[in-house]
Amino acid sequence: MPYALAPTHHAERVRGAVEGRLPAPNDSPRLASSWQRSFERYQLDPGSVIGPRVLSAAELREIRDREEAFLRASGQCLTRLHETVRDADYCVMLTDAHGVTIDYRIDRERRNDFKHAGLYIGSCWSESEEGTCGIASVLTDLAPITVHKTDHFRAAFTTLTCSAAPIFAPGGELIGVLDASAVQSPDNRDSQRIVNQLVRQSATLIEDGYFLHRTSAFWILFGHQNRNYVEAQPELLIAFDENGNVAAANRRARECIPGLDGPRHIDEIFDSSHVQLRDIGRIEAIAALRLRANGSMLYARIRAPLGRTGFPGAPRPQSPAVHGATPLRGARADDAHDHSALGPFLRSADARVAENARIAQRVAGKRLPVLLLGETGAGKEVFARAIHDAGPRRNRPFVAVNCGALPESLIESELFGYAPGAFTGARRHGSRGKIAMADGGTLFLDEIGDMPLALQTRLLRVLAEGEVLPLGGETPTHVDLEVICATHRDLPQMAASGTFRDDLYYRLCGAVLTLPPLRERRDIATLIETVFAEEAQAAGRPLALDAGLAARLATFAWPGNLRQLRNAMRYACAVCDTVRVEARHLSGDLAARLPASNTSNTSRAPGISRATFGTGMACNPACDSGDERSRIVAALTAHQWRPNAAAAALGISRATLYRRIAKLGIVGPHRA
Repeated sequence: MPYALAPTHHAERVRGAVEGRLPAPNDSPRLASSWQRSFERYQLDPGSVIGPRVLSAAELREIRDREEAFLRASGQCLTRLHETVRDADYCVMLTDAHGVTIDYRIDRERRNDFKHAGLYIGSCWSESEEGTCGIASVLTDLAPITVHKTDHFRAAFTTLTCSAAPIFAPGGELIGVLDASAVQSPDNRDSQRIVNQLVRQSATLIEDGYFLHRTSAFWILFGHQNRNYVEAQPELLIAFDENGNVAAANRRARECIPGLDGPRHIDEIFDSSHVQLRDIGRIEAIAALRLRANGSMLYARIRAPLGRTGFPGAPRPQSPAVHGATPLRGARADDAHDHSALGPFLRSADARVAENARIAQRVAGKRLPVLLLGETGAGKEVFARAIHDAGPRRNRPFVAVNCGALPESLIESELFGYAPGAFTGARRHGSRGKIAMADGGTLFLDEIGDMPLALQTRLLRVLAEGEVLPLGGETPTHVDLEVICATHRDLPQMAASGTFRDDLYYRLCGAVLTLPPLRERRDIATLIETVFAEEAQAAGRPLALDAGLAARLATFAWPGNLRQLRNAMRYACAVCDTVRVEARHLSGDLAARLPASNTSNTSRAPGISRATFGTGMACNPACDSGDERSRIVAALTAHQWRPNAAAAALGISRATLYRRIAKLGIVGPHRA
């Protein structure tokens, strides 16, 4: 491919700038610092014309599965941005927080051109691998940037122009990068200003879409200084719970309203003495609110909770909390877990899960290896990621390797990397390996019991000396990482029989936590409810789980544990042709193995008669207003005053429920 500068000339220019003999790129301290890190810390070759590393299909699938919610929130924005810039021959890419391209949009006619330039799904754009580029700069500095042509560190990318912007989660942590890149563009940097602005605006839209997905179980305030834009394009998003405690706020709200980075109550932010915010939500009106901080007016609409949020397979929080959000007002000082990634586990009704989370919270970041035991599908990787996100390395890489999914011949090169030309078929510039990629963060080794004995010896050296030696390499590289391992095997028995090194086992078992199978968890009913709510929301339409079916599901053995449960709920939501998911909507193999219905043991909300389910209160002429009021209060109480869940249990619509609440004068506990 053509290059803006000959590779040798570009390499000399980079070396001269790093050594101070030549001017920095575009007189930018930020680009100059990146060049220096790329050259000195990562020892990359600026004259290299090799494209970026591209993940295998299996590796990419694993990452995309983990980022499914993020992909759903961003898909439409990616398409719209690409439609805007496609005529100028740009492609649009979305990466995760480690720079892996997990989604992209390109013109079919230009697919080969973009792929040849490395602009392809599965490509990896960290600064440690590719040097200065748009995505890597955003990952490092957490700020938008345009890296134009010869601003790139490596000669392979000096014809590209890349405008990139960060995307943050509700708690403020980076979750991805949005990038628009062109293979050929004018030499003038000013030509990229409009594209840069479009990328930044689109990144904000994705960020807000993801915010609404993660906070759907909360009341949401949509705000704007202009009444006419509240519905069309709200700028401020604030999520709060039933008690008025602020759980999260989007970036614009945190910039405009002082104190949103700490625990606040909604009444401390707005002077709403003349109106109850939840009443605004119920009547779907736009109201004028006065900010207590400066007295300015804000127009707002309030949306009632749509469903529940939480980590896949995690227990539903009894007091809802969003990952990364600040502690709720009134929380005890020792309840810092309310804003921890481990929070949902800590609040689990299953004592074993809660105790595991308490131990994990104490050991997170203490350089103590953690060994997770449990059946396949019990949620070991989800729990491992929560430990990582709860510790001081939460903004550093979390690198997962499934030792049981890789062929024995590939595990060594995948883990330890290899030097250029180390073996036939190796990449010309070598590979860093997963251990080196986890430097500064957490290495998660799933199915560690399947690791070959020969590699166990090499792993032991890494753990003992903090150094990794690539295949065919001569100089070891220092690594600083936390290690979490997981297995469904009996490692002590394997160590006793000689199939697993006992010295490695004792090195890994700093903290041993056993995750119970789904069939033994005391919170199984809550987990079923939570997973169903998440999948119903993902399906994009209102769905309710039949109460009798929910009770039968809670007695099923679930040999595939949480993974099987999620797939079952996803299938049922996909094929359901009514508003209520019933046994006939399950896959054939699951429906055949499900325990028979037992109406006498069917789980029902306290205080609600069997006749209430599935009939709808409007169909029961015998009930007087007193009985009707009791039923509604019982349903609301059983479902923690969540109107969607209560309405589903009563067999009526949410709008009908609101009308009857108003007619009967029912007042919630937060209004008493």
